[in-house]
Amino acid sequence: MIRWRKGEVLSVRREWPGALELDVALPEGECRALAYPSLVGRPEPGDAVLLNTTALAMGLGTGGYAMVVAVPDRLPEDPQGPGHLVKARYTPLQATVLGADEQDSPFHEALREADSVDGMPVVVADLHSALPAILCGLFGSVPAAAPRVAYVMLDGGALPGWFSMSAARLREIGWLCGVVTTGQSFGGDVETVTVHTGLLAARHVLDADVAVVTQGPGNLGTGTRWGFSGVSAGEALNAAAVLGGRPVGALRVSEGDARERHIGVSHHSLTAYGRVALARAQVVVPELPGAFGERVAAQVAELAALHELVGVPVDGLAEMLRDSPVRLSTMGRGLDQDLAGFLASAAAGRHAASLLA
Repeated sequence: MIRWRKGEVLSVRREWPGALELDVALPEGECRALAYPSLVGRPEPGDAVLLNTTALAMGLGTGGYAMVVAVPDRLPEDPQGPGHLVKARYTPLQATVLGADEQDSPFHEALREADSVDGMPVVVADLHSALPAILCGLFGSVPAAAPRVAYVMLDGGALPGWFSMSAARLREIGWLCGVVTTGQSFGGDVETVTVHTGLLAARHVLDADVAVVTQGPGNLGTGTRWGFSGVSAGEALNAAAVLGGRPVGALRVSEGDARERHIGVSHHSLTAYGRVALARAQVVVPELPGAFGERVAAQVAELAALHELVGVPVDGLAEMLRDSPVRLSTMGRGLDQDLAGFLASAAAGRHAASLLA
């Protein structure tokens, strides 16, 4: 189940908050590896490292790294401080973090009886790649002062929040006021047990005006109706509604995917919003031109019985996307290879901006 290798660190390629990208020598050649210093310490050139090369061997696009499991000759110091939330539970790399919602947290009192996010717009999307596009549409459309936006990360994709270079950069430039990692995911500015306390923490700990909810980078799909990790998008809409938020569904749209089930409106969105979501939400329908736009409108019509379908013009959004402060990529496709998909996400951000007016 796990492919194990021993290697030697050759160099540090680059780093961003929470993560190091390395060049590592293996018996069969060099490879690219990723280390999370908070878990394993900071590997340096010359260090021997123990690697999990499973994702690398599988050729996964998002997770195609060898992962540093340990620096056995230079173990990190024992962690200090409070925290009893165990994430990645009962795996060899289970880690203890301080949850905002646990008793030792300074935010426990604020969250103990918290039961509402006070009408905060909550934009939900299937893929992590939607996050920067949503923010492009949001910040390009806000009528007044820039809002505080929190990213609430689900655990259907990457578990470490540190994996996302986009989130780190968006945090750095102020487009995100913080990252909240929920469930089994970890490494955010705020840790919580569930998506519900994640949304409450976004509002009452980070003082967010808007929350964006997606999986971490990388999702799992099987080509079946129900076997994909993005069903959690429907569950997130339910959580936003039950907590008194304004749930907004961003559609997963594509004109560049080679798989028929994802052309136009993906079956992921139709299933998550049409079958999993039980609470009423606003589902944003981008007003795309031509026959493709007609296809999207026809496909999403089946959601009208449960949700409010909100048509949003896409004029000007392509320019906002081209000015994105982070690289836009979804399933290996850039902006020009799948413009419609990014426009759909940006339209959801534009609609969220209108809710703040």
